[in-house]
Amino acid sequence: MIIEDIFPSETEILTMDEKIKVGISSCLLGEKVRYDAGHKLDRFTTDTLGRYFEWVPVCPEFEYGLPVPREALRLIGTPEAPRLVTIKTGIDHTEGMLRWAKKKLAELEQENLCGFIFKSKSPSSGIGGVKVYTPSGMPSRKGVGIFGRAFINHFPHLPVEDDGHLHNPSLRENFIESVFVFKRWQEFKKKGGFGADLIGFHTDHKLQILAHSPRHYTILGRLVAKAKKSRQGEILSEYIMTLMSGIHLIATVKRNTNGLLHIIGYFKKHASSDEKEELLEVIDNYRKGIIPLIVPITLIKHYVRKFDVSYLKRQYYLNPHPLELMLRNHG
Repeated sequence: MIIEDIFPSETEILTMDEKIKVGISSCLLGEKVRYDAGHKLDRFTTDTLGRYFEWVPVCPEFEYGLPVPREALRLIGTPEAPRLVTIKTGIDHTEGMLRWAKKKLAELEQENLCGFIFKSKSPSSGIGGVKVYTPSGMPSRKGVGIFGRAFINHFPHLPVEDDGHLHNPSLRENFIESVFVFKRWQEFKKKGGFGADLIGFHTDHKLQILAHSPRHYTILGRLVAKAKKSRQGEILSEYIMTLMSGIHLIATVKRNTNGLLHIIGYFKKHASSDEKEELLEVIDNYRKGIIPLIVPITLIKHYVRKFDVSYLKRQYYLNPHPLELMLRNHG
């Protein structure tokens, strides 16, 4: 798969030779594996994201061994340690599901996943907001599905989201952006890079990190500075943990605005007064919510090409994911 960079004459920084592997709840692909023999096909997932992602489907309840159709399950007890039981007969499947999950997670280690999309509100797959019923019968929406919790604990750095949140433009963009970041990290690790290579990887993502979290930007800068004096395994583990923690935070309008104003500094020796004024006006209109992020980004790309600013050409902030996904077009 080739994702075109905005600078065709340069090395294509978003080039990948294969689709990105992402796990997904099977029912979201249209597979009829739910308790009622139905599915929850999501067209955005299959038709749009499917152009870039290779799906690794998982249905915990079906793969664990429950039939289709089957008696519905629910979580009971406390959000911290819920039990997975059938609604009518009260059969407890918690331990069995945990044993299955342990084996499944070991299998998924071999898939080199870059993310996972879970079915929302599922007692097995949900990753937040799942109903947990107390002994009094009163539900709390603070639960996490049995498999969902096991997955997050096993793959703490991996981007995860549920299908419900993908309908929120900001959360959708953040998840997909995180997936592409993690894929590039996998490619970096595959090449066995360290030292100068880590500095290069970090440099390519500097403005992207800054837009998500200035605090993580500072921490990662310090980590890279001491990379040559640290053990490779330790520094890489700390770097990816901090990187994904920062990218997980939403790039707000305020943070994006600060990043865009930071970029203008790279044009001060090249752009005319009118060009700088135009940039500032467009950025301010974005800050006010009049125009979407794609507008100032597009104008900045124009000036990057015009003035041949090599540092900005390599910044993934200007090209974090395929334009066709239109993730920066929302207000």
